[in-house]
Amino acid sequence: MRQALLNIGFGNYVAAARVTAIVNPASSPMRRLREDARAEKRLIDATQGRKTRSIIITDSNHVILSGIQAETLGARFTVEEDDHAG
Repeated sequence: MRQALLNIGFGNYVAAARVTAIVNPASSPMRRLREDARAEKRLIDATQGRKTRSIIITDSNHVILSGIQAETLGARFTVEEDDHAG
């Protein structure tokens, strides 16, 4: 069985089955989440030096920063799920 990958931008992918949330980084709780993950070595920066536009949280509690909008990633995630549902 092939595992579906979610394109999180700039040539970076994450296992779609491991994603638990895709959130907007603008709120204070999300900024705190990012800093906590950085301090605990659970942060993965996949922005390629660009502005963080979304935060992806995985089932292993890793926090991944992406330069792609949360809405765009959500749409990509939905398409991936639909493609592999049947």
